[in-house]
Amino acid sequence: MRTGRHCVFITHAHLILLTKYRHDVFGDRHLTRMEEIMRDVCADFETELVEFNGEADHVHLLVNFPPKVAVSKLVNSLKGVSSRRLRQEFPDPVRHYWRANKLWSGSYFAGSADGAPLSTVHQYIEQQNHPL
Repeated sequence: MRTGRHCVFITHAHLILLTKYRHDVFGDRHLTRMEEIMRDVCADFETELVEFNGEADHVHLLVNFPPKVAVSKLVNSLKGVSSRRLRQEFPDPVRHYWRANKLWSGSYFAGSADGAPLSTVHQYIEQQNHPL
């Protein structure tokens, strides 16, 4: 449990972000760097990135966030910052996959992780087929 100034909370969200057109964009080095970027963004929002993993065309995040954070604003920042930084640091995939300068699909999945035991969600994300 975490505490705020006037509250005690434990809120988790399972987020899934898809690449534009579900193109296979990510390799291991992209996902490793993306985790670092997304941890920094989460820290800026006073959230905790509990688990991160992904495959070539999507990523999964398990985020512990305070009640003052709007999930939509967090996701918008995660997508924007990661897209911008990955384009700067890895120029090769930009030409081939990121049409119209868009890495991410406009949609995303956000589910409350309170229904399933967190260990189950944690294990599910951990077992994603991480590309080499």
